[in-house]
Amino acid sequence: MALDELLETTLIGMGYELVEVERLSHNKLIRIFVDKEGGITIDDCVEISNHLSRLLAVENIDYGRLEVSSPGLDRPLRKIKDFLRFKEEVIKVKLRIPMDGQRNFVGVLKEVNDGIIRIEIDGKLVDLELSNLAKARLVPKL
Repeated sequence: MALDELLETTLIGMGYELVEVERLSHNKLIRIFVDKEGGITIDDCVEISNHLSRLLAVENIDYGRLEVSSPGLDRPLRKIKDFLRFKEEVIKVKLRIPMDGQRNFVGVLKEVNDGIIRIEIDGKLVDLELSNLAKARLVPKL
């Protein structure tokens, strides 16, 4: 089983969502970003870290250090369920291929339908294809 799949299955069973996995080979670091409704606490990170340390040992996955963290206030949006969960939030999007000469957009996420997200920018609705997104993140509320 691939590392991402193993982590996702395990974390779902624990009541968490796997947001992102970074694996740095030069120092054998595995960095895991997790989330749940209401956000992640230090206690959550400790619980996940302890559980995953044992799991990785049992699965004979070679690593030097494991880091578990929340995705932060500017959480990345990658899966359709991320976009559905954060409707009505302000997001920042970067496109792979520019649309009308523009690659970066910031607006309120209004809809997600059939591979298209609709965001409101200055009172105007703009449709963007999910397949054309290079990056999408929440804009932190400060």
